[in-house]
Amino acid sequence: MMNEMFCFQCEQTAMCKGCTGRAGVCGKPADTAKLQDKLTGALIGLARAVKISKVNTASTDKALLAGLFTTITNASFSNDAINAIIDQVHAEINKIAPRDHVADYDVDKIWQDNEDIRSLKSLILFGLRGMAAYAYHAMMLKYTDKEVNSFFYEALFMLGEDADMNTLLPMVLKTGEVNLKCMALLDKANTTTYGTPVPTTVPLTIEKGPFIVITGHDLSDLKLLLEQTKDKGINIYTHGEMLPAHGYPELKKYPQLKGNFGTAWQNQQKEFDNIPAPILWTTNCLMPPKPSYKDRVFTTEVVSFPGVVHIGDDKDFTPLINKALELGGYKEDQAMTGINGGHTVTTGFGHGTVLSVADKVIEAVKAGQISHFFLVAGCDGAKPGRNYYTEFVKQTPKDSIILTLACGKYRFNDLDLGTIGGLPRILDMGQCNDAYSAIQVAVALAGAFKCGVNELPLSFVLSWYEQKAVCILLTLLHLGIKNIRLGPSLPAFVSPNVLKFLVDNYGIAPITTPEEDLKSLLKK
Repeated sequence: MMNEMFCFQCEQTAMCKGCTGRAGVCGKPADTAKLQDKLTGALIGLARAVKISKVNTASTDKALLAGLFTTITNASFSNDAINAIIDQVHAEINKIAPRDHVADYDVDKIWQDNEDIRSLKSLILFGLRGMAAYAYHAMMLKYTDKEVNSFFYEALFMLGEDADMNTLLPMVLKTGEVNLKCMALLDKANTTTYGTPVPTTVPLTIEKGPFIVITGHDLSDLKLLLEQTKDKGINIYTHGEMLPAHGYPELKKYPQLKGNFGTAWQNQQKEFDNIPAPILWTTNCLMPPKPSYKDRVFTTEVVSFPGVVHIGDDKDFTPLINKALELGGYKEDQAMTGINGGHTVTTGFGHGTVLSVADKVIEAVKAGQISHFFLVAGCDGAKPGRNYYTEFVKQTPKDSIILTLACGKYRFNDLDLGTIGGLPRILDMGQCNDAYSAIQVAVALAGAFKCGVNELPLSFVLSWYEQKAVCILLTLLHLGIKNIRLGPSLPAFVSPNVLKFLVDNYGIAPITTPEEDLKSLLKK
């Protein structure tokens, strides 16, 4: 390819084909994109070394997970940080196999391959990147799984080999299978460490005085920040995918955890403009910061951006705390709202909560009080057409329940749609990784009604943006979930033949209009 770069891993990719110029739509420069390809090639080399030596240590696994996580969209924009991880990967290779026996893989070979092979390898690679994020979060809480970690090496090795569709298709589905195990691991890590989430109403008002905004997905970083801000007169506000933290009992104990700042991640450049407080990024979802707030951006773990302060492995948040005190926060309370004008949102309806009242839910279905369940979930983004999800939820029948998770919920989570049987009609089940909760609820309902999940009055209407959405989709396919509606556009990395396979075998379809899709889904 004669392109300055090639990247088509996220939903916003240029012209729904691929970013090929000096920078991606996400703001990632071409040289950074090429370094991420180089890192991916080094990781395939690491998988080859593990296959040869039959050895992988805890440090090997950490380097692998950190490397994959670094390549997720909107995670790292720093060439220095990416080069440092490449060096770490090479160091791990040297520990377990002679470096001259193990070469890095040229990832351009994937991008230049037959379009169907490229498509299937991309599904595997992007699924691995998303799953690595979940495994990384679990690892931060000291939870690991040998089977999950072994699969990363197995799948990466295959990406560097010549393989046909008959070999790659089963690996695509196995990626979904292993991701289910990985999500279960993270669910166990989170609930064991922080307790089972409980329904919680979260205010959107920002109180006067010093504060810190924390965004991303990593609850362990939030816990450390809460500990370090005790009795310092600094309030903590979640942002984006951190919102579900308010439902965990062990995090709710901290009085300075006050509420949620702003809406979904793609609005950050507007919402953080001249904010009188620092923002801590714990995982991906970083957009290039504007000059009006770049001096108050802090990153940690795999997130990195040139010219901002990075908190290292010591997790000493003193610079962040000092910045909050220096900036001082707002002089008066700021009554912020959600996208639809609401002043509060709710969260904490994970599978532990929903299944604790499963008998009531089942009775409500049998009594005709609940006619349908909709899982309206996934990533948000800036591309026009995402208001579809707002309108879809608004138009759902008044006797239906909307299960939601991930940041796509910001399109409608401040709406008041009333209650059914004491439950709000919109049930926020958590972060993107909490798709495990939705799956557990679906399986439990299917068991209660003695039918398959596809026979339930349950419809999946998903939005996607990046690679964590990919691995969740693969998990749903592994489980045999059919007739998923996907939008706002279909992935550029899905070739026509692979799309035909997904349509023919799973009934995947693009979203159309809320009216037409509701009409079709309610026939079920």
